[in-house]
Amino acid sequence: MSHYLQRLSVLHFRNHREASLELGPQVNCITGPNGTGKTNILDAVHYLGLCKSYFEPQDSHNILHGEEFLLIKGELATEDGIDHLACSVRKGARKIFKRNSKEYERLSDHVGRVPVVMITPYDGQLVLEGSDVRRRFLDGLIAQFDRSYLEALVRYNRALAQRNLLLKQMVLNGRPDRGIVEPWDEQLIVQGEAVYAVRKAFMHELMPLLANHYKGITSGPEQVELSYRSELSERTYRELLNEHWLRDVAAQHTTGGVHKDDLVFTLDGHPLKRAGSQGQQKTYLIAMKLAQFDLTAHRAGIRPILLLDDIFDKIDPQRMRHLLKLLGSGSFGQVIITDTDAGRLRNALDGLPLETRFFTLDHIIPEPVNVIDPHHEAQQRAVAETGA
Repeated sequence: MSHYLQRLSVLHFRNHREASLELGPQVNCITGPNGTGKTNILDAVHYLGLCKSYFEPQDSHNILHGEEFLLIKGELATEDGIDHLACSVRKGARKIFKRNSKEYERLSDHVGRVPVVMITPYDGQLVLEGSDVRRRFLDGLIAQFDRSYLEALVRYNRALAQRNLLLKQMVLNGRPDRGIVEPWDEQLIVQGEAVYAVRKAFMHELMPLLANHYKGITSGPEQVELSYRSELSERTYRELLNEHWLRDVAAQHTTGGVHKDDLVFTLDGHPLKRAGSQGQQKTYLIAMKLAQFDLTAHRAGIRPILLLDDIFDKIDPQRMRHLLKLLGSGSFGQVIITDTDAGRLRNALDGLPLETRFFTLDHIIPEPVNVIDPHHEAQQRAVAETGA
């Protein structure tokens, strides 16, 4: 089953003052020079799926410079009809997300209704940056189809924040007392062990899919591994908290737990960050994102919207062939692709049995245009203005 966005509009979002696109159910191509906001259109779709930006965690930073608010709206075609989605952010106020004009009490209640998978050159940070980046990736991935996991994670983080606050206050008062934090310890134990169990099971499912896609892209001899590293794999959370008590008091925060977990990427038994070339790292990350797509589609029962950000400019023809083969096989539902070169994108997609729409972003505010070219591809010029 596939859900797809048939209309997307943004107001005061990133560098777009206003933009509106009528999207097709299969392949949508957004082209234009660098700096015109192609990636930001993909990020707007991500907002409608996960209630947040893929790139900028602080919502207010996504508001167009000089404005007070942003608004992202989408019309989602489902088997039950059209869902009207709207996400608004105003400086100094809380984020508001509505479905069919009804505001969500909790943003987490929406997560999973519009699953999305983003593949972008920025994914390299998963290899190069710290463990917090990889944990956010893992949590966001699982949360799209497992609401109970998201709820456990929210409760865990709330308990962690309270425990850390008490630890700091106790040290400042000069009276460390284990009994004061015990109620929050119990919350960490219950929620943390639930989070650990889901992450562990999920990684067990993801690994073979990653290996299969990596092999499909390269046809090479390399062996890839993706493992989940957690202190809970060797002891219970209660034992961990007992062992870390003196360390926690000295540090004035909780030094052990699932908030310290990490993902380990390896190639032929060696860390990918050190042993893998740039090409191998890109291949690994693309394979992992495709594995994410497969698993999300299976678990959620809905094929995610696939967002491909400028990757045809960043990968070699060998890697491109695997993606195009998957596109042509109908493995995906709605796909939105950005590229600086419309001609290259047309050549890459030529011959695939897919409905393809092209949109052009530039620095001018044009009127919407609907043109059918000799190849019967729908072309539209997006209404877009870039900010300073």
